[in-house]
Order: sequence, then C-alpha cells, then structure tokens
Amino acid sequence: MRPDSEDDIVISTRIRLARNFAHQAFPRKQNEESAKATSEKIASILQPKHFAYFTMEQLTPLQRLVLVEKHMISPLLAKRKFGSVLLQQDETISVMVNEEDHLRIQSLQPGLRLKEAYDAAAAIDELLEQQIDYAYDEQFGYLTACPTNTGTGLRASVMLHLPALTLTNEMKQLIQTMPRLGMVVRGIYGEGSENLGNMYQVSNQMTLGKSEADILADLQAVTEKIIAREKEAREQLLYRAATALEDRIFRSLGTLRYARTVSSEEAATCLSNVRLGINLGYIEDVAVDTINTCMMLIQRGFLQQYAGSTLHPEQRDTARAKLLREHLIERHTENNETNGEKGDDSYDV
Repeated sequence: MRPDSEDDIVISTRIRLARNFAHQAFPRKQNEESAKATSEKIASILQPKHFAYFTMEQLTPLQRLVLVEKHMISPLLAKRKFGSVLLQQDETISVMVNEEDHLRIQSLQPGLRLKEAYDAAAAIDELLEQQIDYAYDEQFGYLTACPTNTGTGLRASVMLHLPALTLTNEMKQLIQTMPRLGMVVRGIYGEGSENLGNMYQVSNQMTLGKSEADILADLQAVTEKIIAREKEAREQLLYRAATALEDRIFRSLGTLRYARTVSSEEAATCLSNVRLGINLGYIEDVAVDTINTCMMLIQRGFLQQYAGSTLHPEQRDTARAKLLREHLIERHTENNETNGEKGDDSYDV
C-alpha cells in the first residue's frame, strides 16, 4: 500500500471575500434599478480584465445549476432575479454580485493552497477597491449582511475526502469539536448541504476579531490535524478490517463498471470507495483524475448537459450508469488490451 499524500485527502481550497458598497442597501433590500447598477459597475471593471459576465436572468435553470455544481456560484445566487456572476477564463476566480452581499469574490485552487487562493482573491479585491467605496467601519471592519461575515469578510474553506473517518464513525465527534476551534463542517455546497461521497467542507466560523493571516493559519493547522486523523483511521481499517475494506472497494468498482442504473448517492459513495482504493494502492488501472471527472459528471445538472437534454430522475439514473461505464470500462479495457488481455465485448460502452 502506498502512503497517502496530502492531496489524496484535500480536494480543493476556496477563499471567499464578502464586500458591500457604502451608502447602499444590502441586496435583500435593493430595488431593481440599484441592483442592476451594481452589476453593471462590477462588470465595467472586470470585463476588461478578461472576465465573462452573466446575469442570472439570461442563464437557463440548467446553466445556473451547472454553475452551482462547479462551485462557481452559490445556490442562493442561482435564485436571485437580479444577481450576476463574472468568471475568469480558467474558472479559478468568480465574483458573485447581488447574492447576500453586493460582492462575493471567490478563489478556487486544487489541493491545500490557502495562501495561493487568498492572494488571488485579494488581488481582485484590491482592483475593485480602487474604484468602489466599500462599506467599512474602523471598529468592525467590512460591513456585511450577515454579522458572522463582518470584520475581514473572509471565509476560507477546504474540501476534504474523509471516507475512513466516516466509516469509523469519527465524523460526528469531529463535527461537534470544530466549533470550539472556531471552525465549522458543512456539506459540499456549503451551509445547509449534505455530505456527498464522504466530501466535507471545513471553514472558519467567524471573521471578526482575527486578521486574515490568523484565519488562514488556524485553518491550515486544523486541516493538517484532520489529515493526520484520516490517515490514522485508514491505517486502523487496514489493520482491523483489511478484507472487508478491500471487498467494499472492489464491489464499488464493479458497480461503477457494470451497473445499468445508479442513483447520485450510490454513485458518489462508490466513487468515494474507489478513490480510497486508488489512494491505498488497491486499484492501479484507474486514475484519480478519472474519479474527479466522474464526481462532477454524475451531478444532476452536468448529467443533463452531457446528455444534451432534460432527463427525468429514472432517466438520469440510467444515463449516469452508462456514463460511468464509459469512463471506467473503456479505460479498463484499454489497459487490459495493452497488457495482452482481451476486453469483454458483452458490455455496451
């Protein structure tokens, strides 16, 4: 078994900065004219910097759903009639306009890269602040619609794959412990969302009373401790239940390669198990990048975009299974043929 690396456990890092215009009502109290003026102002600054601009009104429900699934916008912004988003070409930066606050500057990076993600968001923040008068108080810092964001306005988070802590029933205790450390654990889409595929977001809980550097340092330290606990839990599983763990991993791989109908929850669980199998060295003919792609494509919006049509739940389950077979059997067959083995032609791919 190969040792787990940090990036086997940390999927991504996200930095979000909440900002508001001075002397202007927050989005929940804005009228249509003010909301549109806010969007147009931000667009005038960022479009020349190679940002694409989209209003929620011009996007279809499916397009908005895909942006939510890609973590480019929040579920709340997707519902905002006068909301908009500006996306950098490589999609590492998105700026949500008229969500809960006038501005939500968001930076995404793969793996545990808090400083890199923060520096990218701060550069956009500095650019905007040169032309916008932010709502700021000398005592309280940046003023926001929700008091928990007041201060630095910084919400830093890491997305973690924690299957061993979930299997050993340690996640409940970990989630309960986090608030005492000033942190919170949420599902993959943030507040109010559920864990999917053993993926969890860990983020700072408060933004007032700490500097940006302290918030990032605290999250880095907590994340490193969670990584260590996940590695310990994996070692425990290998020591105490290696056969059961191996069986779980390969049953999941079999489901993904041969099932004809798969729900999003089952697919996510199986992909999580296979990812763990790759990390532990059980599975060598599937790449982690393939699992990452599948985790994205099995979601409701992506699946329908991939299919090119609207799908009912039963149709989505069938399409999801076919897509998974295409991504996993084809690669498996190619590897077998490369090694002088004949692929099984009895399965449609």
